[in-house]
Amino acid sequence: MAFRPTITRARATLALLALVTVLGACAGGPRLRPMTAHECMTRVMYFESNRSSEEGMIAVGTVVMNRLESGRYPKTVCGVVGQKNQFAPGVLTRSMEKGKDLASRTATKVLNGARHRNVEKAMFFHTAGMTFPYTNMHYLVEAGGNVFYEKRKNARRLSDPPFRNPEPYDPRRPAAQPSAMATMAASRSAGSTSAALEPISIDDLIRADRY
Repeated sequence: MAFRPTITRARATLALLALVTVLGACAGGPRLRPMTAHECMTRVMYFESNRSSEEGMIAVGTVVMNRLESGRYPKTVCGVVGQKNQFAPGVLTRSMEKGKDLASRTATKVLNGARHRNVEKAMFFHTAGMTFPYTNMHYLVEAGGNVFYEKRKNARRLSDPPFRNPEPYDPRRPAAQPSAMATMAASRSAGSTSAALEPISIDDLIRADRY
């Protein structure tokens, strides 16, 4: 009977150790493995480009890589993406749904060297259609619902409208017709290339809607 207290104390010690282990696990939670650069790039593309297009995703990825290579931001893709108040809230924690496969494929392209040529060395962007009270935003391109810009002194005026991409050349679009004034001047000089233009009267100007 003399050995029972010893056994009881041993059991109590083991039970206490087990309880401490369980409580410690509950407090700390499960240990999550670190994300890869591909996962972080996929996420920032997914949440920042509105899953709109591969072009928009590559533009966002280009900004991430520009920051990484600048030496002024964290030294890893995940460090850049996870930097506080830089990208979409919950960019590394929220769940992804439709569009994540495209983001994943595009992330692979960017990590393998693909870049949006018009983003150039830009390290900033914001939602298209918005304006801000700053004059140092030199806009480069709109892609995927965002406009991308570099910071340059006196790059714009506060009264400037929101940035829009210039319309691409469309060969099917009719050429602009010459004005009545230009047509009148051309007709007056048609007889001789060396002759001086005749003066245009007030009546001519009124008929040409230029007075």
